[in-house]
Amino acid sequence: MPQALIVAHGQPSSPDQAETALAQLAGQVQKHTKGYEIGSATLAAPNALEAALATSPNVEVIYPLFMTKGWFVTQALPKRLGGTPIQILDPFGLDPALPRLAADAVQALANQKGWPLEDLDVVLAAHGSGRSRNPATVTRDFGHALQAQLACKDLLVGYVEEDPSIESAARTAGEHAICLPFFAAQGGHADDDVPNALRSANFQGEHMPVLGALSTVPELIAQSIVKALDLL
Repeated sequence: MPQALIVAHGQPSSPDQAETALAQLAGQVQKHTKGYEIGSATLAAPNALEAALATSPNVEVIYPLFMTKGWFVTQALPKRLGGTPIQILDPFGLDPALPRLAADAVQALANQKGWPLEDLDVVLAAHGSGRSRNPATVTRDFGHALQAQLACKDLLVGYVEEDPSIESAARTAGEHAICLPFFAAQGGHADDDVPNALRSANFQGEHMPVLGALSTVPELIAQSIVKALDLL
């Protein structure tokens, strides 16, 4: 039975699709966990988390597949746990190794295109929030760390739910540009709002998958889970 669960927001409009995608990610993570078993559940799928916990009494750690330590991680998730003594790790977006992982992926694409980093604009497309400053702060901190790793020409940040918009950020990018969506999973904003904003901006660069879909992410997640479980 799983000793750890990966928990994500999911998609209220398509909960089963998000559950399937997260289960596939959990399977990829498990390949790097030294024998630990990894389960998964989304908050949007009715009773999915509760069912996962009921069938997995050995769960000791939850890994939140979220970009920030916001309301879902600090309030909604603990409430759904109902006092069960399970350690909630820091979310995906706060992993200190994430900027290096992202920089490697951006650099690999730039190299493939033959674009020198000193000529490269990176558009960091993020969710943002009209109510809390925390998502923008996390995004900016990540952006500063990413730019320091890449030494690119410029790093332009745009948001879905606040200014500056993704469209305005992308409009200022040059011909040698890469858009990196600062999202944990595909779906919703990442599938619709980001590409629509890039089209409206007449963005001529490359559009990467969301950060959480990069091929090196399962190993990164596994490292956090294994470290926590080894300490218990």
